[in-house]
Amino acid sequence: MSSYRINALTTWAAQQNGLSEADITLSSAVGDASFRRYFRLTLPNGATQVVMDAPPEKEDSQPFVTIATRWHSAGLPVPKVHAANLAEGFLLLDDLGNTPLQNVFTDDATTQAYHTHALGLIAELQNRASPESLPDYDSALLSRELDLFPEWCLGAWLQLTVPESWQATREQLIQQALAQPVVSVHRDFDAMNLMVHDQRLFMIDFQDAVAGPLSYDVISLLKGRYCRFTNEQFADFVGIFYQQARRDGRLPSRVDLATFLIQCHAMAAQRSLKVLGIFCRLTLRDQKSGYLERLPHFLDHLEDSLAFLTEQAEFAKWIKLTLRPALMKRLAEMPS
Repeated sequence: MSSYRINALTTWAAQQNGLSEADITLSSAVGDASFRRYFRLTLPNGATQVVMDAPPEKEDSQPFVTIATRWHSAGLPVPKVHAANLAEGFLLLDDLGNTPLQNVFTDDATTQAYHTHALGLIAELQNRASPESLPDYDSALLSRELDLFPEWCLGAWLQLTVPESWQATREQLIQQALAQPVVSVHRDFDAMNLMVHDQRLFMIDFQDAVAGPLSYDVISLLKGRYCRFTNEQFADFVGIFYQQARRDGRLPSRVDLATFLIQCHAMAAQRSLKVLGIFCRLTLRDQKSGYLERLPHFLDHLEDSLAFLTEQAEFAKWIKLTLRPALMKRLAEMPS
């Protein structure tokens, strides 16, 4: 980040608080995501805020501001936007501290308790935030996401031929997603995007929210980067979410738990395939490091869910006998 931009950011942040630059302290970056950078602003009274720098030529901050304002007004736990300069790409936000959810996964009991808490937050989001103004998570978007897998994981990274079973798998996963009730979807409801602050969970990085399948955020949480639950644990968590969704009307009575569990496994397979493609793209196209080493974790998630999808038996067999050996061999060949 250039010194000019740092100075401009500092001046703007001071002005929003009615102060001079000499009255405030802007710390070094406290986090980053894509092309966004975050800085902690300390005011004379010791209170803090977070300043987000998102260069407008690389990041459109309008969706974040719009969704943050709407969700905050609905009583959802998101950072308040105190000021925004979209022309410069500067935002002034609540400071939610330094504790993303994965930092409190210290033991099994605590980890499971926080996941149950987070499932309740998904219910709050779906009940309080209307999906009507969000982009549709439709067949076209689901298709584009799934196509990242053959393009970037199979083709660009592994040079593997797409299996004959792929097209049928792709279409069936899309149909399973579209069969679900449509709700507000955070779209990356992983532990890293949930902050533990004042004994509450707060959502961040929701600018890509969509109107989409009921189970999507559940899968982002339960099949994320940091945990791999047993099939029994996964089913228990899904059961907790299902019962609450039935009680408050988000799920119609005609959908039984077994059906919803299959829908969740199909959604998990879709997301795992997308992530395998995205992580390869981040490595190959964007020259970002550290993503390839996470591929086996999401491959585990994929195989766990495919085992419950009888229609995908042929594809699951190809994953086990062809993809996994090729992926592990390629990783072993990578320089340490």
